[in-house]
Amino acid sequence: MSFPITRMRRLRRNETLRSMVRETRLAPADLVQPLFVVEGTGRRDAVASMPGVHRYSVDQVVLEAKRIADLGIPAVILFGVPAQKDARGSGADHADGIVQRATRAIAEAVPALCVITDVCLCEYTSHGHCGLLDGEQVDNDPSLERLASTAVSHARAGASIVAPSDMMDGRVAAIRRALDANGFEDVAILAYAAKYASAFYGPFRDAAESAPEFGDRRGYQMDPPNRREALREMRLDLEEGADMLMVKPALPYLDILADARRSFDVPIAAYHVSGEYSMIQAAAERGWIDGPRAMEEAVVSIKRAGADLILTYAAMDLAARL
Repeated sequence: MSFPITRMRRLRRNETLRSMVRETRLAPADLVQPLFVVEGTGRRDAVASMPGVHRYSVDQVVLEAKRIADLGIPAVILFGVPAQKDARGSGADHADGIVQRATRAIAEAVPALCVITDVCLCEYTSHGHCGLLDGEQVDNDPSLERLASTAVSHARAGASIVAPSDMMDGRVAAIRRALDANGFEDVAILAYAAKYASAFYGPFRDAAESAPEFGDRRGYQMDPPNRREALREMRLDLEEGADMLMVKPALPYLDILADARRSFDVPIAAYHVSGEYSMIQAAAERGWIDGPRAMEEAVVSIKRAGADLILTYAAMDLAARL
């Protein structure tokens, strides 16, 4: 039927009607809050390039984790910012490393909260790359042992999910074997399966102090124009033992996210990354847009495209609004 019998505006007349027929609903349970952890005590340091985001010492991150759980957000993902770095990223798998201590503290203080840990070497290496180097090239296969050891150390500290973000070939299989061999068969793997060499990571690298000392990460992260390759990466990660898949960044790659949702019957996550978050915050600070509405609209689009879990720095603000 066409106009005047069909009037699409009938169900848009007020908030009650709009809510009744809403197709996509965002809830706190869809969100994961990223947290940066630093050495020291009593620290809650603002990240200049990410308005509203802080780096926390372990004692303070526990307090933040309690607030996150109280908002109904089910999980956090931890990124460590160690005081000391070296070429091998020795702090990544240290039993008393910054992420390991934070994981233990949160798991003890907020047991209902799922702790996800980022598994990569870039935050721990003096050169800022995601694996071990051979000259100025990241050496894939020797890096796998370091990544697997890091994942095991996180599991031992109490992580429920480990999330390798390095984009080394074969890392999911190496981590799965290491976890199983050490009695952590129940620890899940959330694979950063389609992680693109994006311009939207800049503020994160400020927060994590993980910018490469030389070169960039295009030699191991995906080329932005590639779409079919993403499905191949995801399929390989599933074959290696991944339990969940992630697309990163989210907004410039909603087509990839939708492809993943159609192609794979596993939980799909998307990372609403630092640059995506900070652009909205910066525009809102200048009065150019309604920041809270724009943020919610952006994150809803990620869920509408097919994400089951959305990692976003706006998780707490969104949960409070929702």
